[in-house]
Amino acid sequence: MPDPQQTVDPDPDAPTAPSEVDPTGEEPTDAAPRPRRGRRFALIVLLVVVLLGAGGVGGGYFYLRSVDSRIERVDAFQGVPQEARPPVAAKGAMNIMVLGSDSRDPENTTGSRSDTIIVAHLPKDRKSAELISIPRDTWVHVPRSKDGRHGDRDAKINAAYAWGGVPLMVQTVEQFTGVRIDHVAIIDFAGFKDIIDAIGGIDIDSDREFTSIHPPFRKFAKGVQHMDGETALDWSRQRKQFPDGDFARIRHQQQVIRAILDRAASGGILTNPGKLNDFVKASSAAVSVDKGMSLLDMAADLRNLRGGNLFFFTSPTKGTGRVGTESVVFPDPAKVRTFYDAVRRDAVKEILGGAQR
Repeated sequence: MPDPQQTVDPDPDAPTAPSEVDPTGEEPTDAAPRPRRGRRFALIVLLVVVLLGAGGVGGGYFYLRSVDSRIERVDAFQGVPQEARPPVAAKGAMNIMVLGSDSRDPENTTGSRSDTIIVAHLPKDRKSAELISIPRDTWVHVPRSKDGRHGDRDAKINAAYAWGGVPLMVQTVEQFTGVRIDHVAIIDFAGFKDIIDAIGGIDIDSDREFTSIHPPFRKFAKGVQHMDGETALDWSRQRKQFPDGDFARIRHQQQVIRAILDRAASGGILTNPGKLNDFVKASSAAVSVDKGMSLLDMAADLRNLRGGNLFFFTSPTKGTGRVGTESVVFPDPAKVRTFYDAVRRDAVKEILGGAQR
């Protein structure tokens, strides 16, 4: 239950209004404008495609070896207290935290936000993957940062990245979910359009007709439509036209992830060196991973995954509300415990009932 200072909106499905308060608790400044949120999300798609799609083809594996040798490495677990971390509950299963960040330097995240947070659970048998989106405004307890200046209080979950970078984000997500994070990937905001265009566009099935709130104010029809990079970027950013706001944006992101994966696997990119080279060049420079992650091993493990055996979830919530001047998402404690306990135990069958295919 929220405390007396927290008031839940009468309509729990009301859109999550953009907060006027920075997650660091500091007033906004006139610093350089933040890159578009959709682009920060977009490179998460790249990681999913590379990890889950490229391993099944010899040419894809060759390019993945090249990416693996050049990719930037981050000390994602530096300073994370081992005694506070959840134990490994299911040997052989793997949990990867994927962050969409507006800062290319994952070692210098002061003031940066992580607008997209996904926990990718890979079961022991590697026959599927569960991608769990945690709304960026989820109200959680953030542990104290390594420098002692921030945290140890309740805040939006993406404040952890601004206060203490990747290690504090690991701590916060582990504390919130009880799931031990094995690897981390950070994706920056460049190349969304080029990624989509490199694979010849994607097909998206829209559940309703609506008009974009961004120039040139595209009109999206109901039903299946083919989108190029610019159109897909625009579509994935929409939320204000939907009654559930940011949750609609999350659904759009999940649809785009599946569409890109299926297109990359079936559209000839992995067997066409020229297309694959364009794809890798368009996006590989924007990915950072922890020091222990091997894209080669991931690709070999997950070579048979396609969109049909990806399952998408959103972390259980009670809906939106306000804490002071901030618009937030309140987690549902009971459902959160049950849900992540199943993830922790690798009990996939127990949670598939709430998945989006």
